[in-house]
Amino acid sequence: MSTPAPPLNAVVGLSAWMPFEWLVALRFLREGRVQTAFIIGGVAIGVGVIVFMSALLSGLQANFVKRVLTGQAHIQLLPPKEVARALRETGSPTHAALEGSIVQSPLQRFKSIDQWQSVAALISALPEVNVVSPAANGSALVVRGDASRAISVVGIEPELYFRIVPMPEKIVRGSARLSVNEILIGTELASDLGVSVGDKLRVTAANGNANTLTISGIFDLGNKGANQRTTLMTLRSAQSLLGLAGGVTALDVTLHDVYAAEVVAHHITALTGVQADSWIKTNEQFFTAVSAQTTANTAIRLFVGLSVAFGIASVLVVSVVQKSREIGILRAIGITRGQILRIFLLQGGLLGFGGALAGSALGWLGLAVWMQAQRNPDGSVMFAISFEPLMFAVALLLATLTGLAASFAPAMRAARLDPVAAIRG
Repeated sequence: MSTPAPPLNAVVGLSAWMPFEWLVALRFLREGRVQTAFIIGGVAIGVGVIVFMSALLSGLQANFVKRVLTGQAHIQLLPPKEVARALRETGSPTHAALEGSIVQSPLQRFKSIDQWQSVAALISALPEVNVVSPAANGSALVVRGDASRAISVVGIEPELYFRIVPMPEKIVRGSARLSVNEILIGTELASDLGVSVGDKLRVTAANGNANTLTISGIFDLGNKGANQRTTLMTLRSAQSLLGLAGGVTALDVTLHDVYAAEVVAHHITALTGVQADSWIKTNEQFFTAVSAQTTANTAIRLFVGLSVAFGIASVLVVSVVQKSREIGILRAIGITRGQILRIFLLQGGLLGFGGALAGSALGWLGLAVWMQAQRNPDGSVMFAISFEPLMFAVALLLATLTGLAASFAPAMRAARLDPVAAIRG
């Protein structure tokens, strides 16, 4: 048997401090407390999964991107490549004889970016750009006694380059100090040559220029190949060694938003005419994997949200059937269809909001447990996960809106009930 409607005087007394729709909505939820508890639990689990997965995958992606970009710029500007062009025009006497010949690409000469100072100043003025660092890159041979190794020379301005690659954090011996007579080398190269901080190395470029430099620091980039080849020296030293005479072979650029790199790179190329390669282009497979992971995360959230919506809708449909007599009595005493509609919309919103609160707490607890359980061999956190208040606020808002949307159809059904038929039923 259905529970009788609340007495009119009780409703009038309580309505002095609570709107009528809120009063009845809370009464209906309290009377169906078992159903209410189950649906709040279902919403909580759904929201908890969304919060946990969103924070976990966001932290994982941020960690992957950080590892990829820890040793490179977001955008790198390079000199234009030389292109072979036909010397004779179409229609010339020798054109027919050369028509079937193959034009080979010319040997790329070692050259500087034209007017790189003005290009760097122009790029630095862009609002998306964080740091612009000039670099002189080239190949050389390093000799220590009877041992020699082919290396990659990177000439930098330390105060700018270290804002792109935090080299002081990667130094394992010595310091990141650099002067015109000093060099930084990787751990693998130091091991191969049997050298340490304070030792001297003879560096010889392909053009015959040579210089003797003192090792001021040994770094670990987390990559064996990079530690075996990469060396850092001042921009002035590299320019002298490579014969660039004040030129640079690259401009390294970092942005405030790493995911805008491809768009900004196209803008820079259009603005300056200099070739600009973004990290998204040079790490295309990695970026595709990150995009696929984001798509999968979105799909998970969508299907969990749909299951939450259907759960709320099914409970409210049952509630409409169970409360048909009460709804008929309320309509008979003058309650409008709009008020009945708002009563059931409120129930859906309250179920969504209550479940979202519990789910946010559940998701936060799951993240805390995961961070304690999953650690690196040295006991440090595997990767950082940020508990962003905005994420929890969005989860609350979306769950509440989902509850309102899910309750619309049952609310419309309740509002359309004929009061006489409902009371007789």
